[in-house]
Amino acid sequence: MAADFVSQYQSFCESDKQWRAREEFLLRNLEQFQGENEMDKLLALSMVWANHVFMGCRYSEELLEKVQSMAEGIEIEDAPQFTTRDDIMKRNN
Repeated sequence: MAADFVSQYQSFCESDKQWRAREEFLLRNLEQFQGENEMDKLLALSMVWANHVFMGCRYSEELLEKVQSMAEGIEIEDAPQFTTRDDIMKRNN
């Protein structure tokens, strides 16, 4: 039943792989986000996590720590690896 509920939040631009991972994130954390406006918060956190994992977006350390702890144990096959400008600069010094 919960899977049916969260399925309405799949974005039209998400690949199946991205959606399965974000769906798992939502399902794992759904119980902790009950009440008015709580689903909006969970959806935003799920997008932060997915954007970080699949697109390499960067956020504050505090926010990344929060979403990474919420996603602990979610396995993603063939997750992309990103190199930041800072990483490149460290290698060149």
